Amino acid sequence: MKAIIIGAGMGGATAGIALQNMGCRVEIYESVREIKPVGAAISIWPNGVKCLNFIGLQQQIKTLGGNMAAMAYRDYRTGETLTQFSLRPLVERVGEYPYPVARAELQSLLLDALGRERIYLGKRLVELEDDGRQVTAWFEDGSSASGDLLIGADGAHSVVRGYVLGHTVERRFAGYVNWNGLIAAENGLAPADQWTTFVGQGKRVSLMPVAGGRFYFFFDVPLPQGLRQRSDTAKEDLRGYFAGWCAPVQRLIDRLEPAGVNRVEIHDIDPLEQLVRGRVALLGDAGHSSTPDIGQGGCAAMEDAIVLANLLRTHSLGIEDTLRRYQESRRQRVGSLVLKARKRCDVTHGKDPAATEDWYRSLARETGEHIIDGLVDTIEGGPL
Repeated sequence: MKAIIIGAGMGGATAGIALQNMGCRVEIYESVREIKPVGAAISIWPNGVKCLNFIGLQQQIKTLGGNMAAMAYRDYRTGETLTQFSLRPLVERVGEYPYPVARAELQSLLLDALGRERIYLGKRLVELEDDGRQVTAWFEDGSSASGDLLIGADGAHSVVRGYVLGHTVERRFAGYVNWNGLIAAENGLAPADQWTTFVGQGKRVSLMPVAGGRFYFFFDVPLPQGLRQRSDTAKEDLRGYFAGWCAPVQRLIDRLEPAGVNRVEIHDIDPLEQLVRGRVALLGDAGHSSTPDIGQGGCAAMEDAIVLANLLRTHSLGIEDTLRRYQESRRQRVGSLVLKARKRCDVTHGKDPAATEDWYRSLARETGEHIIDGLVDTIEGGPL
């Protein structure tokens, strides 16, 4: 069996490895001419870690992952702790650790495990054809590739999604802007083994440990879409949005290097009823682009890859039948993650100010049990 994968991101690379492990021939076609790091870091929750374990990367992900032993929320103005608790009960309940990792390092790990010689760069997809026996992809440079099936792992702006659905889908602006990056960890910012989040005014500032003595940081601010803000004004912009916030937040802003800060307007896509058409399947953000508010975007893409590979290995009624089973297996799961992230997004970012204030008050009463219950529920919905 030969699989054509469009997109060499986290989902596409994981799918490639999983399919290779079951004996499938894999070729990945990526539109960019050079793979550069996109985004700073990502939280791989235990359901995602189990997917990486499944494809043989247990030791490597432990090396790349940060030690996130605890979690805390703090008041935006005073810096006082609203709640702080160990994540050990989470690990004991689900059987694996969470690992925040630098995106570029995870991407490099996956591409090396796949084999970079199987990745073709500068291949922008322009057309697909499925004749019932094979799928052919045509690219902007005039070249083409054919296989027994095609996996669209080409991200939130997916071209393959338009083919599967027969129409284009508009992304929904979630109402806030995110600035993120990596910075050296220091205790003046937050404990080096804790995910620390400062909350208030419908905004948040978060610090998450990754390997190499670094924090992944992000700032969220409810803002209109399309503001003209440049990367070289990030410090000034953030100083304005977070004026009056506590000393650790000011220290973090002071230490930022604007060239290393990413600014992203956050979007998602309404849950899709269709993920498959014939011998073509959507995977990852192409099929279920969500806001990052529950940290499950990358994990869900890796889940897709494992489920798809397992179904192709264990079912014998043909590729189209297997892909329909993939769709039925994943549709409810990924749709629920999109809606759960959207709901958390609205509460966190002050869409209903009263609901957001209620959340802040609840954090002051939180012992960790309620938050861990929510994490467990999300994690255990995965295939492993």
